[in-house]
Amino acid sequence: MRNVLAIAGRELRSIFTSPVAYVVLTGFLLLGGWFFFNLVARFNMLVQMYSSFQGAGDTAERLNLNDFVVAPLLHNLAVVLLIVVPMITMRSFAEEKRLGTYELLLTSPVGTGQIVLGKLLATGAFVGLMVAGSGIFGVILAIWGNPEIQVLVSGYVGLLLVGLTFVAIGLFASSLTENQIIAAVVGLVMTLLLFVIAWPADTAGDILGPVLRHLAVTEHFDTMVRGIVSTSTLVYFGTMVAGWAFLTQRSVESIRWR
Repeated sequence: MRNVLAIAGRELRSIFTSPVAYVVLTGFLLLGGWFFFNLVARFNMLVQMYSSFQGAGDTAERLNLNDFVVAPLLHNLAVVLLIVVPMITMRSFAEEKRLGTYELLLTSPVGTGQIVLGKLLATGAFVGLMVAGSGIFGVILAIWGNPEIQVLVSGYVGLLLVGLTFVAIGLFASSLTENQIIAAVVGLVMTLLLFVIAWPADTAGDILGPVLRHLAVTEHFDTMVRGIVSTSTLVYFGTMVAGWAFLTQRSVESIRWR
């Protein structure tokens, strides 16, 4: 465990020495703030509009922050993570290969599994920082609004799990090449596929349709945004992170046999 933490610390320091990390963090929070501002403004407009209609008081009361602000905000942030996470993970292994430190890392008395786990922890911590920063929007709603706190917390946990899944995929993409641009594009395509894989599910039949829905990250994330934390959803995200980390470890290990 000491080796894993040492690698994670080294990787985290390298992330923060890159200007990309600050650009990504700032851009993520700025976009989140813009989404939040517009969603709250739209919610206030709807409340005022419904309240102005005679006899529409009950309708106005049925409007809630979770459906009109929290859920759209979290889904928009998940899309932003889909785009920016590959920018963070693209350098994890590709940069090591380009600088020639990859072979030194592999010949050190550290297992490839520890290397992958350390990089996963470091990049996951950075994504966790991004998600935690966006939590200020939830705090604002909790102070000046009346959202369902359980649903709000569940949604943010789901956003973090989505981010960790994208990190694991991005690390695998970075382990395949020494070109950071290629690593970013491959990671983006793979994460995007998880987002859209359920689109043809309605016309895919009774067997393939449920399989596509189960593979889609959006299906599981949506349940958590609605405040439903099921065992199958947690198993899905755990399997995704562990599975892609295992593939990354095998990819890294294969270098020793080339």
